[in-house]
Amino acid sequence: MDTLSLILDDMHFDGVVFASTHNTAPWAWSLATPGLASFHIVTSGQAWLMREGLPPTLIQTGDLFVLPAGGAHRIQDKPQTLAVPADLLPIMAQGATDTPQLHGGGGVACTLISGHARFDVGMAAPLIAALPTEMHVRGLGEAPPLWLAIGLQFLAQEVAARRPAQQAIINRLGDILFMECIREHVESVPEGSGNWLAALKDRALSSALAQIHRDPRRAWTVPELAAHACLSRSAFAERFSQVLGEPPLTYLTRHRMRLAARHLGSSALPVSQVAELVGYASEAAFSQAFKRAHGVSPSVWRQGAAVSA
Repeated sequence: MDTLSLILDDMHFDGVVFASTHNTAPWAWSLATPGLASFHIVTSGQAWLMREGLPPTLIQTGDLFVLPAGGAHRIQDKPQTLAVPADLLPIMAQGATDTPQLHGGGGVACTLISGHARFDVGMAAPLIAALPTEMHVRGLGEAPPLWLAIGLQFLAQEVAARRPAQQAIINRLGDILFMECIREHVESVPEGSGNWLAALKDRALSSALAQIHRDPRRAWTVPELAAHACLSRSAFAERFSQVLGEPPLTYLTRHRMRLAARHLGSSALPVSQVAELVGYASEAAFSQAFKRAHGVSPSVWRQGAAVSA
């Protein structure tokens, strides 16, 4: 499995929550999904996306607009709309319906498919932080991406009427569209950009990252990772730190601590077993590392996760 696939697999994608709306001017929706990528697809008409402190963005038929970090925003018929924004999240929570949700005042129409992805926010944090605040994939123009054209055609067919397994199919399709956005962005990241996603295009670093994500419990050493990268120890350590912003073993430790938080929050495994799963032979050493990373002991963190669940 390639490195990006391993990173995406670590995120545990669990489908999308979505809503199909038929909007007539004036209309406006608000949406915030902190930490979880949100998206809008215009299937007909046009809309304006509004964010505090940023200029309005026009989204046209066939466009896919993704906010990887799920930041608060509004989507509406025009920048100076007369409509009061309604919260879109409760509409999404209702799940699939036979017909789009009707919204607005009866004027010019715009049909939207809006939603947010579901994944492990903690495991996704490094990737989300490296992505831009917005990803606008245009469906019109000289050469719209083939994956978007096919995906939108498939999605429009699925939301047109209630069918067996509809929600499961839309869940997977939503995941695929988001992953395609990520892949397209990774392919566009230039070398030397200072973005750690550039490491995924660096054959040497990508090979080392794949080893870490494939077997994080192994007691990796810098020479072992350098050997997988086909570089000398010093050349590998320097390149890794320069591109990813931290030394190889620091990256490994951070990844282990995110995995540990997942295990603590989603299972009843004893702390000693969680320690073993993420590569620590000593529970005491694991607890110290976890507290340095998260500010509290594993047991206290687990109690907090249970309260907020």
